[in-house]
Amino acid sequence: MITIEDLSFQYAGGKHAALSHLDLQINDGDFIGIIGNSGAGKSTLTYVLNGVVPHHYTGDFYGRVTINGLDTVETFPEKISEFVGSVFQDIDGHMVASMVEDELLFGLENFNVPHEEIENRLVWALKSVGISALRYRALSTLSGGQKQKVAIAAVLALRPQIIVLDEPTGELDPQSSRQVFEVLKELNERYGMTIIVVEQKVMLLCEFVKRLVVLEHAKIACEGKVEEVLEQSAKLKDMGVNVPRIVSLAEKLRQDGFYRGKTPVDLKSAEAMIREVMKA
Repeated sequence: MITIEDLSFQYAGGKHAALSHLDLQINDGDFIGIIGNSGAGKSTLTYVLNGVVPHHYTGDFYGRVTINGLDTVETFPEKISEFVGSVFQDIDGHMVASMVEDELLFGLENFNVPHEEIENRLVWALKSVGISALRYRALSTLSGGQKQKVAIAAVLALRPQIIVLDEPTGELDPQSSRQVFEVLKELNERYGMTIIVVEQKVMLLCEFVKRLVVLEHAKIACEGKVEEVLEQSAKLKDMGVNVPRIVSLAEKLRQDGFYRGKTPVDLKSAEAMIREVMKA
């Protein structure tokens, strides 16, 4: 469980708070999406969840954050990384080896994964994100999107209790993006992993996550189940947050008196909405 209590943080030398009076509880097995416009504090929140803030990025830290009962201020990131796996936007900053295989082996060996499990986990992680053919490639020869997949695979192979991802599909095409989220869904449902992901592709995000957290000006503007947050589409648009087109369509159909049902959150529910409208 992750508990955030009255958290505020301002980077050293910063003019404004990066996070301001945040309260949030993330339960074991949650699948949470974090959205918001640029500068809202999304990346900083991910840094808080893995101890990078305040241990690496220093500044004024107020409030309390606990992960599995451990206070992140009192616990070094190395300890937190035993149960929190992270994928940052700076992919090159992730890499510690020169070869793809060695990149995955580094984590598996350093986190004392039983030797007899290593090969199976390595093969599974590479296959899950579609890069089995890259196993023996040098990282320097890979594209940005391929490196992104390697970074994700390296974390997946460890199967941590909690995975925090900051825009994991930023360099990926639509098919690869969906593939990543399908893997995250499997990890969440099969292994009960807690998944926290910052993502700009709101439509894709809403299809998979269970809850949404919307940040605006360093604060939580709204939080709740996906459909509950999307019901506030006008508020989201005012904040500069992209709203899925199916939500805008539902809003328009309501205004014109054609639809009174729930806001669709994925293509399946959007299809049901259209069928209901056409039938009427």
